[in-house]
Amino acid sequence: MILNVRHVTRYLFDEPVRGIVQSQKLWPASCASQRVLSWAVTSEGCMRGAAFTDSAGDRVELASWRGPVSEIEIEVTGQVETIDLFGVLRDHREKVPPSAYLRATRSVAPDKGLRALSDEALGGMDSASDLDRAHALCRAVSAAIAYRPGETEAHTTAAEALAGGAGVCQDHAHALIAVAHVAGIPARYVTGYLQSDGAGASHEASHAWAELHVPTLGWVGFDPANACCPDERYIRLGSGGDAQEAAPIRGMVQGAVPVEQLVVEVVVTAGQQQQQ
Repeated sequence: MILNVRHVTRYLFDEPVRGIVQSQKLWPASCASQRVLSWAVTSEGCMRGAAFTDSAGDRVELASWRGPVSEIEIEVTGQVETIDLFGVLRDHREKVPPSAYLRATRSVAPDKGLRALSDEALGGMDSASDLDRAHALCRAVSAAIAYRPGETEAHTTAAEALAGGAGVCQDHAHALIAVAHVAGIPARYVTGYLQSDGAGASHEASHAWAELHVPTLGWVGFDPANACCPDERYIRLGSGGDAQEAAPIRGMVQGAVPVEQLVVEVVVTAGQQQQQ
């Protein structure tokens, strides 16, 4: 499948700021399941700094704006050819050992409820394969947390989302990471894009899911929000221990902290390959 992406992030400040510095993780890597045909990240007035590929295989660039700044807009446009590999991540170069993703952050720290959910999901599966156990955990999270926007916030933890019984893709990914950790399975948070509307309707955010490490296969993606493994509708962008670490944009404002309004628009459509 050929997927076209347009992702616009706009920051509006009630008062001009002296400057803005960001770390951006907005470039997908080519691997066996996706081939980047074209990709551009643009922003008026932006000064580009250091660019590097981190140990997880994700490209990171530093960006800054000199003030006074009242508004900035970052536009991502690109085209990616995707292949359905049933969620298996292949030919993605990285140096971090899977064991590093057993570390719990505040967002994915397991509590009594998450431990019980993990144990219940894997009950009677002592002889099951590692892949089957991973699928069981994904199904358990999908059933335990209903997809319902507006019930959680950016800083809601996996434990809080499970207790509330509802959330969005970020909460599903955090919960799956937490129950995987309880089972001793390395797991990480993944950001990206999903072509979920054939009409090409815009969305208010990019998508997120989790990857669990299966010894016989390597990293395998699981999307509890949609009860599936990533297929040709998905574009993988970057990863981290949780949503904060994997965030496509992380930054700071120089000077007094203003009231900030964030507006995000994401459009992913299926289309034909552009002529080069």
